[in-house]
Amino acid sequence: MAVCNVDMDDYSVYFHLSDEELLQIAVERSLADNQFPPLTDQRASTSPLSSSASCSLLTPTQSNRNPRWRLPDSSRNPYYVPPSRFSNAEILNSANPQTSLSQFLYRPHKKELSLLQSVIVSGNAEALMDLVRQSSSSLTEPHDDGWIALHEAAFYGQLQCVKILIEAHPDSVNMCNLRNQTALMLAVERRNVSCVDFLLKHRADPNMANKDRDTPLFTACEHPNEAIVDLLLRCGAQVNCSCSQGGSALHEACRHGQVKLCQMLLEAGANLQTRNIYGIQPFFVSSQHGHVDIIHLLAKRGADINGQAGDGASPLYEASKNGHVSAVEALLSLKADANRSMKSGLLPLHVAVQNNHIRIVSLLIPVTSRVRVQHSGISPLHIAAENNRDDILELLIESGFDVNAKLSEERSKMYEDRRSTSLYFAVFNRNLEATELLLEAGADPNLDVFNPLLIAIRLSWMDMATLLLRYDADINAQISMPPSSFPSAILLSMESLPMLKLLLDNGCDANPCFDCLYGQKPHPDVTPSHHPIEEMQVMGDAAPERPVQFCEAVSRRSFCQIGGPIISLLLDYASHVRLCSQLLGVLESRSDWLQIKLKALPPHPLMQLCRLKIRRLVGVRRLKLLHTLPLPVRLFRFLQYDMRSLT
Repeated sequence: MAVCNVDMDDYSVYFHLSDEELLQIAVERSLADNQFPPLTDQRASTSPLSSSASCSLLTPTQSNRNPRWRLPDSSRNPYYVPPSRFSNAEILNSANPQTSLSQFLYRPHKKELSLLQSVIVSGNAEALMDLVRQSSSSLTEPHDDGWIALHEAAFYGQLQCVKILIEAHPDSVNMCNLRNQTALMLAVERRNVSCVDFLLKHRADPNMANKDRDTPLFTACEHPNEAIVDLLLRCGAQVNCSCSQGGSALHEACRHGQVKLCQMLLEAGANLQTRNIYGIQPFFVSSQHGHVDIIHLLAKRGADINGQAGDGASPLYEASKNGHVSAVEALLSLKADANRSMKSGLLPLHVAVQNNHIRIVSLLIPVTSRVRVQHSGISPLHIAAENNRDDILELLIESGFDVNAKLSEERSKMYEDRRSTSLYFAVFNRNLEATELLLEAGADPNLDVFNPLLIAIRLSWMDMATLLLRYDADINAQISMPPSSFPSAILLSMESLPMLKLLLDNGCDANPCFDCLYGQKPHPDVTPSHHPIEEMQVMGDAAPERPVQFCEAVSRRSFCQIGGPIISLLLDYASHVRLCSQLLGVLESRSDWLQIKLKALPPHPLMQLCRLKIRRLVGVRRLKLLHTLPLPVRLFRFLQYDMRSLT
């Protein structure tokens, strides 16, 4: 090394100067030498210490080293470098040309480089030699975040500067900054191969970890570089050291899909069974990221293809979750168990459905146990319906999954409405296509605690309500909060006359609306009204003293404009009824509703009584089959309340 043979002149004339002043003189002298280069022979011009190219300071248009390629993250990033190491002159090279992205990521920091940093960043070996000759303390004195000159040189890949500093201060080779990073660690992080090689040859410790317990080998796999990994392994790097999160170098090589690195590590004795703090093995990582070549490599070396993480996730589960079709195919070919469940009970099939990976779903269906699905407490159909995965829903139905499977009690309790069927999810999402798929496949619309039909009624979804009624949804289903003395369907449809008529046409019983506890007697005052659906939320779990009556519901202020038409429509579907004093009060509140009051008085038209009698005898479930009977069209329309029957 040229430094060893340098004649150290007496610099006592500068003895009274500070390090900064000495550094300034060294830089100025170097610049002067560059401006008037001495005549040298060809051999001298190529010397690393005399090359004018290596001694020039960088300008904004000159560069020779990579920029910092990761943003500092002091919370976790073990490779955090203080912002002061960003210079106004960006450090770029032909391998890393300046782009709009790099301009954003590497824009100058407000704090400028010190003179020593400028010397090292520019690779100004001549100026650095001057400082060595002066025995400047600034070379080994920690600065920002504990960095010394050697850290700077290794970080920026300035091999000549590294050589000078190591020859001058060999004991500094393993000095650490405040993050416990050595020069070797910084050179490895930045993929500065030549610096790594030199440092290792000069007693750099290949196993000295930083504060996060990341070793140089781990870092070389996190920032993949085969040459550096080879150098570290040949110099005694321990292959099975773990970082603070328990990950090994093999974990990192698997994460990045580096087959060659994995082979090198395995040949050096890497442990396939090492688990990080989440219980994850290297094979799991390769499956998680879909690296098929590594999956096969590790499997041949004896990796546990079903090794589960701490939460129960298996390699197949992770590959299915992330949509890695080739990895799933590889795992299944290796006989990976498709019925290894998470601690939550979910199987790979569940997560593939949830994330809409239809190809993976088709691969998993034949190898997934229906018994295990049942034990999980949730069917893939539930997940498909909840997430509107219509194509997958159809595939699952065709594959024979039970369309009437119900959520387990524990899973049902996760929902405020205690839903339990996949049909409920489809209706709740107003997914007509999915709802029809399920109904055609035999889904029962009356299994849930809260009938799906009532959702469609409450939200005035005529198309959905019509579809559900066509498949025998219970039109007289009741809700418990608030309970009513008349059909809940009527209670929830009172804001929409078309919806109310649809229900009555399909057999909803109107007679209970006119059964009143008080009759012609005065009614007690009703608490200022909530909307019927709001009452469900206000009352919560507290049961009311008695069911809500129709006369009380229609008297609420929210129905003051449509109370009369609602009563009028219901009278068309009721036989002998008598209006209570509350309903009479509603009709008498407006002069144009007086005719409705007369409509309720006897005698009732014989045709209406006959129609009601026939419909009652036919029954609700068979009303929709009237068109199959050999009836005159006019009679059929009459029984269906089709007004065209009267013309």
